[in-house]
Amino acid sequence: MHVIAWLMVVAAVLPIVSAGLAKAGGKRFDNNAPREWLARQEGWRARAHAAQNNGFESLPFFYAAVLYALHTHADPRHLAVLMGAWLLTRVVYVALYVGGYGTLRSLIWATGLVLNVVILFSGR
Repeated sequence: MHVIAWLMVVAAVLPIVSAGLAKAGGKRFDNNAPREWLARQEGWRARAHAAQNNGFESLPFFYAAVLYALHTHADPRHLAVLMGAWLLTRVVYVALYVGGYGTLRSLIWATGLVLNVVILFSGR
């Protein structure tokens, strides 16, 4: 069960990694007004910021699906595998988003959505 908890922590950290990508090495980054600075970014930095936003948006459904799966007595090992697959899609999603591969990114996003639904109904 600890694996599931750690996977949930990793899911929470992924958007923060995207934020770090958007801000790392940025010229004149202002931590007193980070949203204004990020709003002025273009290219891969802007896409990394958008990936951060999408990462935070995807968390509620992921957490709800995991908690419901546990509530309905999903096998924890199987659930952990599904969660790991979802996390892998999120990592690939961020890489594709930052890299500017819109169509592939959307396919990976859809794969993650399907995995979330599978997680939701993985209980008995």
